[in-house]
Amino acid sequence: MKWPARPNRRMLSRWLARRPPPAVLATLYLILIIIGAALMYLPFTTTRPITVMEALFTSTSAVTVTGLVVLDTQLELTFWGQLVVLILIQLGGLGLMTFAVLVFSALGMSFGIIHQTYLREDLNQTSYESLLALVRTILRVVVLAEVAGALLLSLTFVPRFGIVEGGWHAIFHSVSAFNNAGFSTFSSGLVDLATDPLINIVIPGLVILGGIGYVVISEVRMRKFWTGWSLHTRLMIVGTIFLIVAGMLLIALLEWNNPATLGRFDDPGSRFAAAWFQSVITRTAGFNTIDVGAVHDATALLIMALMIVGAGPTSTGGGLKVTTVAVLLLATLAFFRRRTHIWAFGRSIGLEEVLKVMALVAIAAMLIFTATFLMTATQDGHFLDISFEVTSAFGTVGLSRNFTFDLTGFGQGVIMVVMFLGRVGPLTLGFFLATRVPPRVRYPEGQVHLG
Repeated sequence: MKWPARPNRRMLSRWLARRPPPAVLATLYLILIIIGAALMYLPFTTTRPITVMEALFTSTSAVTVTGLVVLDTQLELTFWGQLVVLILIQLGGLGLMTFAVLVFSALGMSFGIIHQTYLREDLNQTSYESLLALVRTILRVVVLAEVAGALLLSLTFVPRFGIVEGGWHAIFHSVSAFNNAGFSTFSSGLVDLATDPLINIVIPGLVILGGIGYVVISEVRMRKFWTGWSLHTRLMIVGTIFLIVAGMLLIALLEWNNPATLGRFDDPGSRFAAAWFQSVITRTAGFNTIDVGAVHDATALLIMALMIVGAGPTSTGGGLKVTTVAVLLLATLAFFRRRTHIWAFGRSIGLEEVLKVMALVAIAAMLIFTATFLMTATQDGHFLDISFEVTSAFGTVGLSRNFTFDLTGFGQGVIMVVMFLGRVGPLTLGFFLATRVPPRVRYPEGQVHLG
């Protein structure tokens, strides 16, 4: 009897070469989600029988490093279920580009010209060799950050829960934080540890490191301070610092006397620590040391704005990205100053980048509006809670105003689509914007009245 022949690697490589990179990468993500859902559906991963939709939702949330849950991670997932979630977080958090490079390299495949062009542009590299060097840097950063984070967090968890259980909590939260996932092994999140110094330093530190982008980490490590940094790195550093400080001050101002949030702490230091933690986490991670469902409406709107901005490109975070919003603001400022060129920190920004920003913002607005409309038409709940949930899904953040558990099957489906598009969508758009097709016919300019 003859065994079936092994798949022809050359045929697979040829098939992949004929497919647009976003289609291949999105397919890989979908396959990973389906595999994760199948594993979550196994009886030994949960403490109760779950539905297929619950398994798919959990897998999608983990792979897209979002953190929205319809299953209580502490009470309804066994150790094996938590381990599956952790593995999916790690694979999803590596990022589509890194994941693709690792898979193709493992299969011994080379990239086509289109693939290399898009990979270089998306990762801000000048050659395929530098791309592989960046991937190696990513792997080193991931291992070092997560191991160091786990060791530091164990100083908090081990004395409370013992070596085995405390060590697992430390590992899980380190991986979840660095990958900006927001999953926690505690039902109430990190609310009970809101005043712990290590929690307030290590978790935000891992979130910032994972969300600032691997390109930024590489440049900060290898190049001279500031003068050797690219415009991208300068915008990311300045934008991240501004958003963290502004978010912390505004959250503290709005929630200082709210007895359900910051007001439950007696001393000002603890209140500022909680405001700092939530400001860092809000943009993409989804952990919480205060009850997000109890914040004032103004604070909820502020959090939604931060979630939409998100983290940095080529990172474990989601959202529109800090650099996208920065370029949008610079373009707006240039318009009001009647300038035809856009620049920052002594570097100009091309029209192509501005057009890309406009496309990203327009698509994000349409996606959030459509999803919010569908949710408000089909789900019972307050408009703020629903729009907050959609925004959190788009930014792959994971914060919720205690609404996720109330979602119907259709609502879960909408949120899953938003989580997936929030993670995959910008990459797909970037490919089409990076593929230049010169027009064959040029038409005379016409006048359009705007405003």
